[in-house]
Amino acid sequence: MKIYFDHEKLDVYREAIAFCGWTGELLATIAVRAAVKDQLDRASTSTPLNIAEGNGKFSPRDRARFFEIARGSALECAACLDVMVVRGLVAEGDIAIRKEQLSRIVQMLMGMLRKFSEPAGFLHEDEGAYAVVDHEHEHEHDYEEETQK
Repeated sequence: MKIYFDHEKLDVYREAIAFCGWTGELLATIAVRAAVKDQLDRASTSTPLNIAEGNGKFSPRDRARFFEIARGSALECAACLDVMVVRGLVAEGDIAIRKEQLSRIVQMLMGMLRKFSEPAGFLHEDEGAYAVVDHEHEHEHDYEEETQK
């Protein structure tokens, strides 16, 4: 493949494109209509698309957001393959090498996330946005009220 864009130089992008190509071939062999086929098609397509878009972003936070989406899509692909196995649409032995490929994709994306994410190395939400409720003590209070009646 001739390289025109920076994302095409990334090993993770190349792996994701290869997986996406294999997925197309796999889906063409499965005659039955199943929601998991459509989901695998979307998730396998989403992975390289989000890698490419993320690589084109200038801010580290934006880059990390798209790499996180790509990582989620790769994990979703692995789960789709598991569903296809348990539903008898593919044999477990036929997907083992592809699950290894997805594992490599996820590992590479984790490396990119560590580079572009918050100092802790992972994306996270602001903890201050959520109220913390101490449910354990809340139940003790309810119990004390009930026993005093």
